[in-house]
Amino acid sequence: MAVPFLPTLSTFFIILSAVLVAIGWYLIVKKNVEAHKKTMLAAAVAALLFLIIYVSRTILVGNTSFGGPDHLKIYYTIFLIFHIALATTGAVFGVVTIRAGLKNNLVKHRKLGPITSVIWFFTAITGVAVYLLLYVFYKGGEVTSMFRAILGF
Repeated sequence: MAVPFLPTLSTFFIILSAVLVAIGWYLIVKKNVEAHKKTMLAAAVAALLFLIIYVSRTILVGNTSFGGPDHLKIYYTIFLIFHIALATTGAVFGVVTIRAGLKNNLVKHRKLGPITSVIWFFTAITGVAVYLLLYVFYKGGEVTSMFRAILGF
């Protein structure tokens, strides 16, 4: 079964961002501040590339609705809403955490960094799960507006 290009590409970027966050965390534990900064900014760029691809696809093409069994649709929908909430929270935390680091507000940065990283790891994991459910485990449903794809009406 062929996987769709744009969803696969955007999922790659979200995985890349999570891997880079993990590397950045390791680097700061080792006190390598400059490498940490570069790696975390690269993670932010990867996340931004995901967002650009996702939003562009949503606007230009639409979203893929769940094509799995009807009895699983409610569980998928709840999971998707959880993922969206995590992603939104993680993005806001990410911007605030990066901004604090760049402004040298290290007290705030050190406090938020671990929380932001954990949220982002769960966002990436749940994002991959959504991708697998939409394009690998089940054949994707119809491509439709975002609200219809998420809420099913």
